[in-house]
Amino acid sequence: MSSMLDENKILAFAVYELRLLLAGHLGSEATADPSVRAAAHLAYALHNQALAVLEGRRFSASEAEAAIAAVDRLCGENFAQRLSAAVDRAV
Repeated sequence: MSSMLDENKILAFAVYELRLLLAGHLGSEATADPSVRAAAHLAYALHNQALAVLEGRRFSASEAEAAIAAVDRLCGENFAQRLSAAVDRAV
């Protein structure tokens, strides 16, 4: 494997690919299972940030957090709260 790959790029690649795979489950008219629809919207919300990581660019963490909060409102999830809890546990 290339020495240019690091953990961040591998995870960013996965998010970007998930966005492509789940694209058919986006939108309010989607008939997918609610968890699949939420996953599709979460991946879509972060795909530009994932692309930035793959291209070696930075992105705004606050904009990414806002995108996650928007998915929470759209899908009735609590991803933002779970992200906060996961980060708190890691410290």
